[in-house]
Amino acid sequence: MNTPILEMRNITKEFPGVKALNNVSFQVVEGEIHCLVGENGAGKSTLMKILSGVYPFGTYTGDIVFGGDVQTFLSIRDSEKAGVAIIYQELALVPEMTVYENIFLGHEISNGPMVDWNETIKRAGEMLAKVKLDVNPEAKVKELGVGKQQLVEIAKALSKDVKLLILDEPTSALNEDDCENLFDLLRDLKNHGVTCVLISHKLKEVIALADTVTVLRDGQAICTLDASKGEVSESALIKNMVGREIENIYPKRDHKISEEIVLEIKNWNGYSPLLGRSILKDININVKKGEIVGFAGLMGSGRTELALSIFGNPDGYRLSGEIFVSGARKQFNHPQDAIRSGIAYVTEDRKGDGLILIQDVKQNITLANLTEISKRFVVNRNAEVNVANDYKSSLNIKTPDVEQRVVNLSGGNQQKVSVAKWLFVRPNLLILDEPTRGIDVGAKFEIYTIMNKLVEQGMSIIMISSELPEILGMSDRVYIISSGRVSGELPIAEATQEKIMELATN
Repeated sequence: MNTPILEMRNITKEFPGVKALNNVSFQVVEGEIHCLVGENGAGKSTLMKILSGVYPFGTYTGDIVFGGDVQTFLSIRDSEKAGVAIIYQELALVPEMTVYENIFLGHEISNGPMVDWNETIKRAGEMLAKVKLDVNPEAKVKELGVGKQQLVEIAKALSKDVKLLILDEPTSALNEDDCENLFDLLRDLKNHGVTCVLISHKLKEVIALADTVTVLRDGQAICTLDASKGEVSESALIKNMVGREIENIYPKRDHKISEEIVLEIKNWNGYSPLLGRSILKDININVKKGEIVGFAGLMGSGRTELALSIFGNPDGYRLSGEIFVSGARKQFNHPQDAIRSGIAYVTEDRKGDGLILIQDVKQNITLANLTEISKRFVVNRNAEVNVANDYKSSLNIKTPDVEQRVVNLSGGNQQKVSVAKWLFVRPNLLILDEPTRGIDVGAKFEIYTIMNKLVEQGMSIIMISSELPEILGMSDRVYIISSGRVSGELPIAEATQEKIMELATN
């Protein structure tokens, strides 16, 4: 049980101008769930990309010892042959292909020169049974929910006779039920001898699952904690991750909320012709000046659809009802109309919808308000740099300079750039959709601090979050959305996780 299946010794990896990993060493014991935690940019994913051959032998210094032998992986195929499989946050499945085709993609079962499809379907069924996923192997992957797709990825890994399974933020897009199913599966795989390395920012799931935790900070291994000795706790993890104590991850604010209503929605309905049904039903809400209003609910409840409809981007569904901004009735036919009325929307998908990753920080920050720094359709580059530097400073965006491409920033700093982009339009109401998804505890604290400063300055915020502690820790008032309607409204003094869940499942 105490035999190491993996040792990474003195691993150092440099990129131009950045030392991503500095002499990192740690080991993983056979048959355990080993969690790797740290702030965004700490080096977790880089370390696993070295292990899986994405960064091949020769591009780093140090040794990988796997199964007792020093390895020189030159590609992902080499690491897979040795029994290492990695599942990334963005799933590597082909939506238009069937489940069985995805499971055996790249290592097809052949019968002479031809693929043996009958055997492939049979073996795919066996892999699906191992991950306890009851779906037709001949179904297309695009027909499955995210949770089931995650299990298909794991079945794909198991089909390669995996000995060490690496999961990078596997629960970032899963609902609670899918998370629990995944946790049960990982425990079952552990009981059957599969070793897991789990990268996660969600400390509660780390505490629930981990046998051992290694903490990285600024490219260095800070410590390894043993759960069996009681060393793994939220306070210990936070202290080692950020290098300081954070007594309350949800910083307190002391300000009075105005009675002025900046947004009011009356009898709001949304009908989808494509789906042939209503997705928003008789919604009545309001937001006051200087208030953080939380939108809680299960995935698919209609929270994001409501937010997009407020922002004038209803994505193909027809709206009816009334919207008032600071008492004036409005009609938003396009997001530009909402922006002109002082409303901004930070999307939950910063990489897909919020940012242009190949562009630099300054271009992303100024993108939504180019008219302010332009004259006769020509952008004033000096003004663009000055604006970006102001937000870099005020939001503490960690980047060498504003010429850095956004793709090279950590998740937390990408999120700050996304927030800066919409602050530059100077809104009165900021909608934050899953503002801390996929970022670490230190970056979360910084985002919360920014939110508090904004509402203290008189801005109003709608925050959509799937994390109930975040809803309870940051909101002044909570609307619970269920099946496209408001099933309840709670002042924060009366809100509990149990009450919210009860209303969310009504």
